[in-house]
Amino acid sequence: MKLIVGLGNPGPQYQETRHNAGFMVVDRLAKAHAAGEPVKSRFNAVTVEATISGERCMLLKPLTYMNRSGQCVAEAVRFYKADIAGDLLVVVDEVYLPTGRLKLLPAGGTAGHNGLGSIQQLLGTDAYPRLRVGVGIQPNGGKPPFIDQADFVLGRFTPEEQGPLDASLVRAAQAVEVWAGKGLTHAMNIANAGESPPREKKPRPPGTESPPRGEPPGE
Repeated sequence: MKLIVGLGNPGPQYQETRHNAGFMVVDRLAKAHAAGEPVKSRFNAVTVEATISGERCMLLKPLTYMNRSGQCVAEAVRFYKADIAGDLLVVVDEVYLPTGRLKLLPAGGTAGHNGLGSIQQLLGTDAYPRLRVGVGIQPNGGKPPFIDQADFVLGRFTPEEQGPLDASLVRAAQAVEVWAGKGLTHAMNIANAGESPPREKKPRPPGTESPPRGEPPGE
């Protein structure tokens, strides 16, 4: 059983907030792959089983609030005797990425994220894949100045962000589908596409420009 955990906070007051980007991705996966499947309360989470890319998967949305997300993850990992590096994927919001960007990594630190901190503490390792969904508002990620980060991530996206957000959620769901069927490396190719900015073209020295196509070089 593969475990796909979307992080967020339960309750209508938190729906569609930046901190619930993980929930948003799992909701899309459930709609696409678990229609008609019974939704259950297990492992301190809302869960539903799905077949994704031919693999049995458990979609989980913890009910413990963000800073205790590790309880859900640790319980599910123990129950299924899951391989943390190969069978667990955590989907999480990332304020240090701009809205519209994704980053899939096989391991890493918490970057101050309470949900990841709880998971790392209860699993005893940070060597588990995590798909970071950008929710930052600055060009390179981050929050606006003079706004508390907790208030920012518990806020909602602006109308201008909705297009990039929706596109990133679609690509995030695709990356999870590829992860389930083909593994982490293939999924990283999708999620991390465009991470390296294109090289800036250096101007050619004077007199070395290529002539227009179909025309002979000038004298």
